[in-house]
Amino acid sequence: QLHLVESGGGLVQPGGSLRLSCAASGFLLDYYTIGWFRQAPGKEREGVSCISNSGGSSSYAESVKGRFTIFRDNAKNTVYLQMKSLKPDDTAVYYCTAHRPEYGSRCPKLDYAFWGQGTQVTVSS
Repeated sequence: QLHLVESGGGLVQPGGSLRLSCAASGFLLDYYTIGWFRQAPGKEREGVSCISNSGGSSSYAESVKGRFTIFRDNAKNTVYLQMKSLKPDDTAVYYCTAHRPEYGSRCPKLDYAFWGQGTQVTVSS
C-alpha cells in the first residue's frame, strides 16, 4: 500500500522547536516534490513549505519564513520540517504531500499524488 506517514508532532511551549518527519511507504520519495500543509481548527488548509525532488529549491509561507526549514534525505526516503521559535498560531494538524516533480518547489493544494494522515502540533504554555 502506498502512503505517506508523518511523525514528530506534539505539545511544545511557545518559543520551542519540533522536527516533523514525512516517510513514504511503498514508493520512493525522491521522484516527488514534497510539501507540508497545515490546518488549524476553523481555518482553511494552508501551504507551509515545499521542496523540489532534488532538494535544490524550496519555498515557504510568509508566516513561517526564517523559523521553519524544509529538507530531505532521499537516502532515508524522508522529508523533514524543522520548526523553531514556535508560536501559538502554529498550532494545527500538519500534513505531508507529494506532487509531480515538474512543479519544482511549488505544491498546489488541489493537484497532488499523495496526502498523509497528519500529525498534531500544539504550541501552548
